[in-house]
Amino acid sequence: MNSDTILYLILGITLFDFVFAKTLGILNNRSRKQPIPTALEGIYDKQKYQESQRYQTAVFNFSLLSSTVSFVVMLALLWFGVFGWLDAQVRAIAPVEYLASLYFFGILYFVSDLMSIPFDLYGTFVIEQKFGFNKTTPKTFVLDKLKSWLMTVLIGGLIVSIFIALVALFPQTFWLYFWLVAAILMVFLNMFYTSLIIPLFNKLTPLGEGSLRDAITDYSQKVGFSLNSIFVIDGSKRSSKANAFFSGLGKKKKVVLYDTLIDQHSEEELVAVLAHEVGHYKKKHIVWSMILSVAQIGFMLWLLSLMISSSEVSWALGANSTSMHINVLAFGMLFSPVSTVIGILMNLLSRKNEYEADEYAVRTYDRQPLISALKKLTATNLGNLTPHPAYVFVNYSHPSLQQRIEAMEKVA
Repeated sequence: MNSDTILYLILGITLFDFVFAKTLGILNNRSRKQPIPTALEGIYDKQKYQESQRYQTAVFNFSLLSSTVSFVVMLALLWFGVFGWLDAQVRAIAPVEYLASLYFFGILYFVSDLMSIPFDLYGTFVIEQKFGFNKTTPKTFVLDKLKSWLMTVLIGGLIVSIFIALVALFPQTFWLYFWLVAAILMVFLNMFYTSLIIPLFNKLTPLGEGSLRDAITDYSQKVGFSLNSIFVIDGSKRSSKANAFFSGLGKKKKVVLYDTLIDQHSEEELVAVLAHEVGHYKKKHIVWSMILSVAQIGFMLWLLSLMISSSEVSWALGANSTSMHINVLAFGMLFSPVSTVIGILMNLLSRKNEYEADEYAVRTYDRQPLISALKKLTATNLGNLTPHPAYVFVNYSHPSLQQRIEAMEKVA
Protein backbone atom coordinates (compact mmCIF):
# COMPACT_ATOMS: atom_id res chain seq x y z
CA MET A 1 0.00 0.00 0.00
CA ASN A 2 1.58 3.31 -1.08
CA SER A 3 1.68 6.47 1.02
CA ASP A 4 -1.13 8.26 -0.86
CA THR A 5 -3.49 5.34 -0.32
CA ILE A 6 -2.61 5.26 3.38
CA LEU A 7 -3.26 9.01 3.69
CA TYR A 8 -6.66 8.71 2.00
CA LEU A 9 -7.48 5.74 4.22
CA ILE A 10 -6.65 7.78 7.34
CA LEU A 11 -8.72 10.71 6.05
CA GLY A 12 -11.61 8.36 5.30
CA ILE A 13 -11.47 6.78 8.77
CA THR A 14 -11.36 10.22 10.40
CA LEU A 15 -14.38 11.34 8.37
CA PHE A 16 -16.31 8.14 9.11
CA ASP A 17 -15.61 8.38 12.85
CA PHE A 18 -16.89 11.95 12.92
CA VAL A 19 -20.04 11.26 10.90
CA PHE A 20 -20.80 8.08 12.86
CA ALA A 21 -20.41 9.77 16.25
CA LYS A 22 -22.40 12.85 15.26
CA THR A 23 -25.22 10.78 13.72
CA LEU A 24 -25.59 8.86 16.97
CA GLY A 25 -25.44 12.12 18.91
CA ILE A 26 -28.20 13.67 16.81
CA LEU A 27 -30.39 10.58 17.22
CA ASN A 28 -29.84 10.68 20.97
CA ASN A 29 -30.57 14.39 21.15
CA ARG A 30 -33.90 13.87 19.37
CA SER A 31 -34.75 10.84 21.49
CA ARG A 32 -34.72 12.84 24.72
CA LYS A 33 -37.93 14.59 23.58
CA GLN A 34 -39.98 11.38 23.83
CA PRO A 35 -42.68 11.04 26.51
CA ILE A 36 -41.35 9.94 29.89
CA PRO A 37 -41.77 6.16 30.39
CA THR A 38 -44.27 5.12 33.04
CA ALA A 39 -41.54 3.52 35.16
CA LEU A 40 -39.71 6.86 35.34
CA GLU A 41 -42.62 9.17 36.06
CA GLY A 42 -42.12 11.41 39.07
CA ILE A 43 -38.34 11.75 38.73
CA TYR A 44 -38.80 15.28 37.42
CA ASP A 45 -41.52 17.79 38.03
CA LYS A 46 -42.48 19.88 34.97
CA GLN A 47 -40.03 22.70 35.71
CA LYS A 48 -37.12 20.36 36.46
CA TYR A 49 -37.83 18.32 33.34
CA GLN A 50 -37.69 21.45 31.18
CA GLU A 51 -34.42 22.36 32.86
CA SER A 52 -33.00 18.91 32.06
CA GLN A 53 -34.01 19.38 28.42
CA ARG A 54 -32.25 22.74 28.26
CA TYR A 55 -29.14 21.31 29.89
CA GLN A 56 -28.93 18.34 27.55
CA THR A 57 -29.45 20.64 24.54
CA ALA A 58 -26.69 22.94 25.72
CA VAL A 59 -24.30 20.04 26.29
CA PHE A 60 -25.10 18.50 22.90
CA ASN A 61 -24.69 21.75 20.98
CA PHE A 62 -21.41 22.49 22.71
CA SER A 63 -20.14 18.97 22.07
CA LEU A 64 -21.11 19.30 18.41
CA LEU A 65 -19.19 22.57 18.13
CA SER A 66 -16.04 21.37 19.91
CA SER A 67 -15.88 18.05 18.05
CA THR A 68 -16.42 19.80 14.71
CA VAL A 69 -13.53 22.16 15.41
CA SER A 70 -11.32 19.21 16.37
CA PHE A 71 -12.35 17.35 13.22
CA VAL A 72 -11.60 20.28 10.91
CA VAL A 73 -8.25 20.92 12.58
CA MET A 74 -7.28 17.25 12.24
CA LEU A 75 -8.22 17.17 8.56
CA ALA A 76 -6.10 20.27 7.96
CA LEU A 77 -3.11 18.82 9.84
CA LEU A 78 -3.29 15.63 7.81
CA TRP A 79 -3.92 17.23 4.41
CA PHE A 80 -1.15 19.81 4.71
CA GLY A 81 1.39 17.39 6.18
CA VAL A 82 1.82 19.33 9.43
CA PHE A 83 2.86 16.21 11.35
CA GLY A 84 5.65 15.61 8.84
CA TRP A 85 6.72 19.25 9.15
CA LEU A 86 6.81 18.93 12.96
CA ASP A 87 8.89 15.77 12.59
CA ALA A 88 11.45 17.71 10.54
CA GLN A 89 11.57 20.51 13.12
CA VAL A 90 12.21 18.25 16.11
CA ARG A 91 14.86 16.32 14.18
CA ALA A 92 16.64 19.58 13.47
CA ILE A 93 16.99 20.34 17.19
CA ALA A 94 17.25 16.80 18.59
CA PRO A 95 20.65 15.14 18.29
CA VAL A 96 19.26 11.60 18.61
CA GLU A 97 16.09 9.78 17.56
CA TYR A 98 15.13 9.16 21.19
CA LEU A 99 14.91 12.89 21.97
CA ALA A 100 13.15 13.62 18.69
CA SER A 101 10.36 11.24 19.65
CA LEU A 102 10.06 12.72 23.14
CA TYR A 103 9.90 16.25 21.73
CA PHE A 104 7.34 15.21 19.12
CA PHE A 105 4.95 13.57 21.58
CA GLY A 106 5.48 16.36 24.15
CA ILE A 107 4.70 19.13 21.66
CA LEU A 108 1.59 17.35 20.38
CA TYR A 109 0.32 16.84 23.93
CA PHE A 110 0.80 20.41 25.09
CA VAL A 111 -0.49 22.03 21.88
CA SER A 112 -3.56 19.79 21.95
CA ASP A 113 -4.16 20.49 25.62
CA LEU A 114 -3.74 24.24 25.21
CA MET A 115 -6.23 24.22 22.34
CA SER A 116 -8.76 22.44 24.56
CA ILE A 117 -8.54 24.99 27.40
CA PRO A 118 -11.07 27.49 25.91
CA PHE A 119 -13.58 24.66 25.51
CA ASP A 120 -12.89 23.40 29.04
CA LEU A 121 -13.39 26.90 30.41
CA TYR A 122 -16.67 27.38 28.57
CA GLY A 123 -17.98 23.97 29.55
CA THR A 124 -17.08 24.46 33.21
CA PHE A 125 -17.69 28.15 33.85
CA VAL A 126 -20.57 28.77 31.43
CA ILE A 127 -22.65 25.62 30.88
CA GLU A 128 -22.05 23.82 34.19
CA GLN A 129 -22.22 27.16 36.03
CA LYS A 130 -25.51 28.12 34.37
CA PHE A 131 -27.22 24.92 35.52
CA GLY A 132 -25.84 25.03 39.05
CA PHE A 133 -23.33 22.18 38.79
CA ASN A 134 -20.01 23.99 38.81
CA LYS A 135 -18.16 24.46 42.08
CA THR A 136 -14.70 24.81 40.52
CA THR A 137 -12.95 28.09 41.21
CA PRO A 138 -10.50 29.64 38.72
CA LYS A 139 -7.72 28.82 41.18
CA THR A 140 -8.72 25.15 41.34
CA PHE A 141 -8.96 25.00 37.55
CA VAL A 142 -5.44 26.40 37.13
CA LEU A 143 -3.97 24.16 39.83
CA ASP A 144 -5.64 21.08 38.32
CA LYS A 145 -4.18 21.95 34.94
CA LEU A 146 -0.67 22.49 36.32
CA LYS A 147 -0.81 19.25 38.32
CA SER A 148 -2.00 17.26 35.30
CA TRP A 149 0.82 18.73 33.21
CA LEU A 150 3.36 17.80 35.86
CA MET A 151 2.02 14.25 36.13
CA THR A 152 2.05 13.89 32.34
CA VAL A 153 5.66 15.05 32.14
CA LEU A 154 6.82 12.76 34.95
CA ILE A 155 4.70 9.64 34.51
CA GLY A 156 3.83 10.00 30.83
CA GLY A 157 7.40 10.95 29.99
CA LEU A 158 8.69 7.86 31.81
CA ILE A 159 6.25 5.54 30.02
CA VAL A 160 7.01 7.04 26.61
CA SER A 161 10.75 6.82 27.33
CA ILE A 162 10.45 3.13 28.18
CA PHE A 163 8.45 2.54 25.00
CA ILE A 164 10.97 4.34 22.79
CA ALA A 165 13.89 2.50 24.40
CA LEU A 166 12.21 -0.89 23.89
CA VAL A 167 11.48 -0.11 20.23
CA ALA A 168 15.15 0.82 19.73
CA LEU A 169 16.49 -2.26 21.54
CA PHE A 170 13.97 -4.82 20.30
CA PRO A 171 12.49 -3.63 16.97
CA GLN A 172 10.58 -6.89 16.36
CA THR A 173 9.55 -7.94 19.86
CA PHE A 174 9.26 -4.62 21.71
CA TRP A 175 5.51 -5.10 21.99
CA LEU A 176 5.90 -8.12 24.27
CA TYR A 177 8.14 -6.26 26.72
CA PHE A 178 6.03 -3.12 26.71
CA TRP A 179 2.91 -5.24 27.15
CA LEU A 180 4.43 -6.54 30.38
CA VAL A 181 5.24 -2.98 31.48
CA ALA A 182 1.67 -1.86 30.72
CA ALA A 183 0.17 -4.80 32.63
CA ILE A 184 2.28 -4.09 35.72
CA LEU A 185 1.38 -0.41 35.54
CA MET A 186 -2.36 -1.18 35.30
CA VAL A 187 -2.29 -3.45 38.34
CA PHE A 188 -0.22 -0.90 40.28
CA LEU A 189 -2.58 1.98 39.46
CA ASN A 190 -5.64 -0.10 40.34
CA MET A 191 -4.16 -0.93 43.73
CA PHE A 192 -2.74 2.48 44.61
CA TYR A 193 -4.78 4.99 42.57
CA THR A 194 -6.79 6.05 45.62
CA SER A 195 -3.68 6.35 47.78
CA LEU A 196 -1.30 8.07 45.37
CA ILE A 197 -3.17 9.87 42.57
CA ILE A 198 -6.47 11.10 44.03
CA PRO A 199 -4.85 12.96 47.00
CA LEU A 200 -3.04 15.18 44.46
CA PHE A 201 -6.39 16.59 43.36
CA ASN A 202 -8.86 15.87 46.15
CA LYS A 203 -9.01 15.40 49.89
CA LEU A 204 -9.90 11.92 51.11
CA THR A 205 -11.31 11.67 54.64
CA PRO A 206 -12.11 8.40 56.43
CA LEU A 207 -15.86 8.10 56.98
CA GLY A 208 -16.44 9.09 60.58
CA GLU A 209 -18.15 7.06 63.27
CA GLY A 210 -21.91 7.17 63.15
CA SER A 211 -25.03 5.44 61.90
CA LEU A 212 -23.94 5.44 58.24
CA ARG A 213 -20.63 3.76 58.98
CA ASP A 214 -22.42 1.28 61.26
CA ALA A 215 -24.96 0.48 58.51
CA ILE A 216 -22.18 -0.04 55.94
CA THR A 217 -20.17 -2.19 58.36
CA ASP A 218 -23.22 -4.31 59.23
CA TYR A 219 -23.95 -4.95 55.56
CA SER A 220 -20.30 -5.76 54.78
CA GLN A 221 -20.17 -8.29 57.60
CA LYS A 222 -23.46 -9.80 56.50
CA VAL A 223 -22.17 -10.57 52.99
CA GLY A 224 -18.65 -11.52 54.09
CA PHE A 225 -16.97 -8.50 52.55
CA SER A 226 -13.99 -7.31 54.57
CA LEU A 227 -13.97 -3.54 54.33
CA ASN A 228 -11.78 -1.42 56.55
CA SER A 229 -11.31 1.60 54.29
CA ILE A 230 -14.34 3.82 53.62
CA PHE A 231 -13.46 7.30 52.46
CA VAL A 232 -15.34 10.48 51.66
CA ILE A 233 -13.98 12.57 48.77
CA ASP A 234 -14.60 16.30 48.52
CA GLY A 235 -16.31 16.09 45.13
CA SER A 236 -18.20 19.29 45.97
CA LYS A 237 -14.88 21.06 45.42
CA ARG A 238 -15.56 20.89 41.67
CA SER A 239 -19.17 19.89 41.05
CA SER A 240 -22.49 19.30 42.75
CA LYS A 241 -22.86 16.01 40.83
CA ALA A 242 -22.60 12.87 42.93
CA ASN A 243 -20.83 9.54 42.51
CA ALA A 244 -19.22 6.60 44.30
CA PHE A 245 -16.57 4.12 43.25
CA PHE A 246 -14.63 1.08 44.34
CA SER A 247 -10.86 0.88 44.02
CA GLY A 248 -8.08 -1.58 44.74
CA LEU A 249 -7.57 -5.31 45.09
CA GLY A 250 -7.28 -7.60 48.11
CA LYS A 251 -6.39 -5.77 51.30
CA LYS A 252 -5.94 -2.53 49.32
CA LYS A 253 -9.62 -2.28 48.38
CA LYS A 254 -11.37 0.96 49.25
CA VAL A 255 -14.85 2.39 48.85
CA VAL A 256 -15.00 6.10 48.09
CA LEU A 257 -18.21 8.10 48.52
CA TYR A 258 -18.57 11.63 47.20
CA ASP A 259 -19.60 14.11 49.86
CA THR A 260 -22.34 15.26 47.48
CA LEU A 261 -23.69 11.69 47.38
CA ILE A 262 -23.88 11.58 51.18
CA ASP A 263 -25.62 14.96 51.29
CA GLN A 264 -28.25 14.00 48.72
CA HIS A 265 -29.15 10.43 49.75
CA SER A 266 -30.55 8.56 52.72
CA GLU A 267 -28.51 5.96 54.60
CA GLU A 268 -30.49 3.12 53.04
CA GLU A 269 -29.79 4.48 49.56
CA LEU A 270 -26.09 4.82 50.33
CA VAL A 271 -25.87 1.24 51.60
CA ALA A 272 -27.71 0.09 48.46
CA VAL A 273 -25.14 1.91 46.30
CA LEU A 274 -22.38 0.22 48.32
CA ALA A 275 -24.10 -3.15 47.83
CA HIS A 276 -23.97 -2.57 44.08
CA GLU A 277 -20.22 -1.88 44.27
CA VAL A 278 -19.70 -4.96 46.45
CA GLY A 279 -21.56 -6.92 43.78
CA HIS A 280 -18.90 -5.92 41.25
CA TYR A 281 -16.22 -7.23 43.59
CA LYS A 282 -18.02 -10.45 44.47
CA LYS A 283 -18.71 -11.21 40.81
CA LYS A 284 -15.02 -10.55 39.99
CA HIS A 285 -15.97 -7.89 37.45
CA ILE A 286 -12.98 -5.75 38.39
CA VAL A 287 -10.47 -8.56 37.88
CA TRP A 288 -11.99 -9.68 34.58
CA SER A 289 -12.18 -6.12 33.27
CA MET A 290 -8.50 -5.70 34.06
CA ILE A 291 -7.60 -8.98 32.35
CA LEU A 292 -9.55 -7.99 29.23
CA SER A 293 -7.98 -4.52 29.22
CA VAL A 294 -4.50 -6.05 29.41
CA ALA A 295 -5.40 -8.42 26.56
CA GLN A 296 -6.67 -5.49 24.51
CA ILE A 297 -3.42 -3.60 25.04
CA GLY A 298 -1.42 -6.64 23.95
CA PHE A 299 -3.48 -6.99 20.76
CA MET A 300 -3.06 -3.30 20.00
CA LEU A 301 0.71 -3.40 20.58
CA TRP A 302 1.04 -6.46 18.34
CA LEU A 303 -0.78 -4.67 15.52
CA LEU A 304 1.40 -1.61 16.08
CA SER A 305 4.54 -3.76 15.75
CA LEU A 306 3.47 -4.70 12.20
CA MET A 307 3.67 -1.11 10.95
CA ILE A 308 5.95 0.79 13.31
CA SER A 309 8.87 0.58 10.87
CA SER A 310 6.88 1.28 7.71
CA SER A 311 8.31 4.04 5.53
CA GLU A 312 5.06 4.38 3.57
CA VAL A 313 3.10 5.18 6.74
CA SER A 314 5.61 7.90 7.67
CA TRP A 315 5.48 9.39 4.16
CA ALA A 316 1.67 9.38 4.27
CA LEU A 317 1.76 11.92 7.11
CA GLY A 318 4.34 14.07 5.37
CA ALA A 319 7.59 12.81 6.91
CA ASN A 320 10.74 12.70 4.76
CA SER A 321 12.09 9.54 6.37
CA THR A 322 10.88 6.58 8.42
CA SER A 323 9.74 7.92 11.78
CA MET A 324 8.70 5.79 14.72
CA HIS A 325 6.68 8.53 16.40
CA ILE A 326 4.88 9.45 13.16
CA ASN A 327 3.95 5.79 12.71
CA VAL A 328 2.61 5.54 16.26
CA LEU A 329 0.42 8.57 15.58
CA ALA A 330 -0.81 7.12 12.28
CA PHE A 331 -1.51 3.79 13.95
CA GLY A 332 -3.79 5.51 16.46
CA MET A 333 -5.89 6.80 13.56
CA LEU A 334 -5.85 3.55 11.57
CA PHE A 335 -6.73 1.55 14.70
CA SER A 336 -9.82 3.69 15.35
CA PRO A 337 -12.40 1.37 13.68
CA VAL A 338 -10.99 -1.62 15.57
CA SER A 339 -11.03 0.44 18.76
CA THR A 340 -14.69 1.33 18.16
CA VAL A 341 -15.66 -2.33 17.78
CA ILE A 342 -13.68 -3.28 20.90
CA GLY A 343 -15.31 -0.41 22.77
CA ILE A 344 -18.78 -1.65 21.82
CA LEU A 345 -17.92 -5.17 23.00
CA MET A 346 -16.47 -3.84 26.26
CA ASN A 347 -19.61 -1.76 26.82
CA LEU A 348 -21.75 -4.84 26.24
CA LEU A 349 -19.78 -6.64 28.92
CA SER A 350 -19.90 -3.62 31.22
CA ARG A 351 -23.69 -3.36 30.94
CA LYS A 352 -23.98 -7.08 31.70
CA ASN A 353 -21.82 -6.51 34.78
CA GLU A 354 -24.02 -3.62 35.90
CA TYR A 355 -27.12 -5.81 35.69
CA GLU A 356 -25.38 -8.47 37.77
CA ALA A 357 -24.21 -5.94 40.38
CA ASP A 358 -27.75 -4.53 40.59
CA GLU A 359 -29.13 -8.05 41.05
CA TYR A 360 -26.58 -8.74 43.78
CA ALA A 361 -27.62 -5.56 45.61
CA VAL A 362 -31.29 -6.50 45.34
CA ARG A 363 -30.72 -10.04 46.64
CA THR A 364 -28.41 -9.09 49.51
CA TYR A 365 -29.94 -5.76 50.54
CA ASP A 366 -33.07 -4.26 49.02
CA ARG A 367 -34.53 -3.19 45.70
CA GLN A 368 -36.29 0.07 46.47
CA PRO A 369 -33.38 1.99 48.05
CA LEU A 370 -31.18 1.28 45.00
CA ILE A 371 -33.94 2.28 42.56
CA SER A 372 -34.54 5.42 44.60
CA ALA A 373 -30.82 6.24 44.63
CA LEU A 374 -30.53 5.82 40.85
CA LYS A 375 -33.57 8.04 40.28
CA LYS A 376 -32.13 10.73 42.54
CA LEU A 377 -28.76 10.58 40.78
CA THR A 378 -30.45 10.99 37.41
CA ALA A 379 -32.60 13.88 38.59
CA THR A 380 -29.71 15.63 40.34
CA ASN A 381 -27.50 15.31 37.25
CA LEU A 382 -30.35 16.32 34.88
CA GLY A 383 -29.90 13.04 33.03
CA ASN A 384 -31.62 11.90 29.84
CA LEU A 385 -34.54 9.57 30.64
CA THR A 386 -35.04 8.38 27.05
CA PRO A 387 -31.65 7.87 25.37
CA HIS A 388 -31.68 6.41 21.86
CA PRO A 389 -31.12 2.61 21.83
CA ALA A 390 -28.35 2.88 19.20
CA TYR A 391 -26.54 5.50 21.28
CA VAL A 392 -26.86 3.31 24.38
CA PHE A 393 -25.57 0.28 22.45
CA VAL A 394 -22.43 2.06 21.24
CA ASN A 395 -21.59 4.47 24.05
CA TYR A 396 -23.18 3.47 27.35
CA SER A 397 -21.10 1.50 29.83
CA HIS A 398 -24.23 1.28 32.02
CA PRO A 399 -27.75 0.31 30.95
CA SER A 400 -30.24 3.15 30.78
CA LEU A 401 -32.13 3.96 33.96
CA GLN A 402 -35.34 2.40 32.61
CA GLN A 403 -33.52 -0.81 31.67
CA ARG A 404 -31.93 -1.09 35.11
CA ILE A 405 -35.20 -0.54 36.96
CA GLU A 406 -37.08 -3.04 34.78
CA ALA A 407 -34.35 -5.64 35.34
CA MET A 408 -34.38 -5.10 39.11
CA GLU A 409 -38.15 -5.41 39.23
CA LYS A 410 -37.82 -8.91 37.75
CA VAL A 411 -35.40 -10.13 40.43
CA ALA A 412 -37.16 -12.49 42.83
